[in-house]
Amino acid sequence: MSKLYTLGPVEMHPEILEMGSAQVPYFRNQEFSDVMLDASAKLMELAGCDANDKLVVLTASGTAGMEATVMNCFHANDNLLVIDGGSFGHRFVQLCQLHKIPHTPVEVPYGETLTEEMIVAAAGEGKYTGLLVNIHESGTGQHYDIDMLSAYCKKNDMYFVVDAISSFLCDALNFKEHGIDALILSSQKALSLAPGLSFVALSERMVEKVNGIESGIMYLDFKDHLKNMERGQTPFTPAVRLAIEWQRRVNILCEIGIDKIVADVEEIALDFRSKLGALGLEYPSYPLSNAGTPVLFPEGNALVVYEALKNDYGYTVNPSGGELGKKLFRVAHMGNHTVADNDLLLDAIKEIMNR
Repeated sequence: MSKLYTLGPVEMHPEILEMGSAQVPYFRNQEFSDVMLDASAKLMELAGCDANDKLVVLTASGTAGMEATVMNCFHANDNLLVIDGGSFGHRFVQLCQLHKIPHTPVEVPYGETLTEEMIVAAAGEGKYTGLLVNIHESGTGQHYDIDMLSAYCKKNDMYFVVDAISSFLCDALNFKEHGIDALILSSQKALSLAPGLSFVALSERMVEKVNGIESGIMYLDFKDHLKNMERGQTPFTPAVRLAIEWQRRVNILCEIGIDKIVADVEEIALDFRSKLGALGLEYPSYPLSNAGTPVLFPEGNALVVYEALKNDYGYTVNPSGGELGKKLFRVAHMGNHTVADNDLLLDAIKEIMNR
C-alpha cells in the first residue's frame, strides 16, 4: 500500500479521486459559471472573507500566485518588508528583486523563532507600505505568529500579504480578523486536490490598489481576472475538471466547518509528535504548523530512512535539501490522514531504524 505523507500533493480523498475519470465538459456557459461562483463563495467563507472581498482564480502553481500578487499589488513606489526564513520566504525576496520592488528582508536564521524585535531591527527607520510573509515556512516547519504580524501591519498602516498555501485549513487564520489584504492559496495542499489551481483573495482596499497599478502582464493580470469572475469565468482556459473537483471539495469542507477541520489536523499533528520521543527522534522547539512535522534525526540518517520508507513500504515523506538533508525530513498531517496513519508510518520508521 502506497501512501503520501507529503506537504503537497497530499493524500487525496476517494470521492475526489473518483471524479478524475469524468469527461471534461464545455465551460463557456452558465453551468460552469455557477460552479466557479459557488466554489469561490465557499472558499471565501472558509477563509473568513466577506462580500466586499474578491477572489482571483489562476490556473497556475502557487509560485505563480506569489509572483502575480507581487506584480499586481505593488510597484516601484512601494517599500516592502519580507519575512525571509527559508526557501519559500526567500522566494518573495527574489520576486521583489526581479520586479524591482523596493524591499527589506527580515532574516530568520534556521532554528530561531521570528519575533517582532527582529522585524523592528530590520525595518530600522524606513517607511514601509506592506509586509509579505509565507506564514508557514514549510522548508523548516516554522509557523509564524500571525497575530503578531497582523498587529504590526495594523499599527504601521501596512498592507498585509499572507502566503498560506501550506497552512490554510491546518492552522487558525481569518482573513477579516487578521486584516489580510492578499491571501495566496493553492489546490494541492489541505484542499486535497491535484496541483493546478491557485487563488488570491483580495481585500476591498487591495482591490482599489490593484486598479491603480499597470501590471504589464496579460495572463496573470488581476484586473482582467476580477472583471471576468463577476460572471463566474476566467479570462483564459481554466483547469476545468480541477475546478469542478474544487467545488465538490469546498462544499464538503463547509459542511464540516473550519473549526473542526483545523482541530482534526491539530489532533493528528500532536499525536504524531507525542510518539516521536519513543523512537529517539525529535522535532524543533520553534512554533510549528499543524500542517506537518519536521522530524530531526540525531544520528544524521534522515535520508537513509526516507529512502527505505519509499522503497520498502511505499510511504513518501518530504526530504530536505542541502545541509538539512541528513538531519531531517518532513511529515505532513494534511489530506486524507488519521491518527492510525501516524502509527503506520511510525512503525515503519521504527523497523527501519532497528535493522
